[in-house]
Amino acid sequence: MTSLRWPMLALLAWGACWGAFAALRAQDTPAAVAVALATLLGAAIAFSASTPWRRLFIASGFPLSLALSGAASGLPGWAWLAPLAALAILYPVGAWRDAPLFPTPKGALRGLAAQLSLPADGRFLDAGCGLGDALIELRREFPRAALSGIEWSGLLRLLCSLRCRFASVRRADMWSADWSGFDLVYVFQRPESMERVIAKASGELRPGAWLASLEFEVGSRRPTWVFVCADGRPLWLYRMTAGR
Repeated sequence: MTSLRWPMLALLAWGACWGAFAALRAQDTPAAVAVALATLLGAAIAFSASTPWRRLFIASGFPLSLALSGAASGLPGWAWLAPLAALAILYPVGAWRDAPLFPTPKGALRGLAAQLSLPADGRFLDAGCGLGDALIELRREFPRAALSGIEWSGLLRLLCSLRCRFASVRRADMWSADWSGFDLVYVFQRPESMERVIAKASGELRPGAWLASLEFEVGSRRPTWVFVCADGRPLWLYRMTAGR
């Protein structure tokens, strides 16, 4: 779906949501359940959009249009909690302190293996792997590497494991999981999280291992190297040293 031009993706997503809602109601599915499932479908499709604002626009389109259309006039007030519940299932409240779902753009890491000195059969971790876009990128660059992913959302973990059968994907909190033993840890977090990321990496990764952060740098530490991605985004690379 990422090949669709904007706003065609949004129009198709909203149409799919309305189609799912109508089909569920035709089968006498309770209204609140139908709203939740249709909203969840829209949120899943929204992950294909290229920017966070477009993803939000797509995900919120169905519940907003439902409210404005008058088709929801028979719904009880509590039923409007259903879309929030659906989104909470997809992205648990406990993970809201971290980055929203920011998929790594297709082709972003192309050429990284040729420029970064890493063991071909090393162990790489995507901390907060979402749907596995970065794992796919790393797989293309390092086909012999042992790839792992950590994701807090149970649904996203399941979808990622189905999509990335070449990787070991588990449901876990990236902050409590052990990063030691990995040759590279990849993150696509928020600027506010980066000091915590570098503190964890410095405390757990062995000297010589790498932390790779797409787009957001660590303000308190100078990067070892900056890789410029295919779309112009920076990949900030920090090599761990003894005592740091």
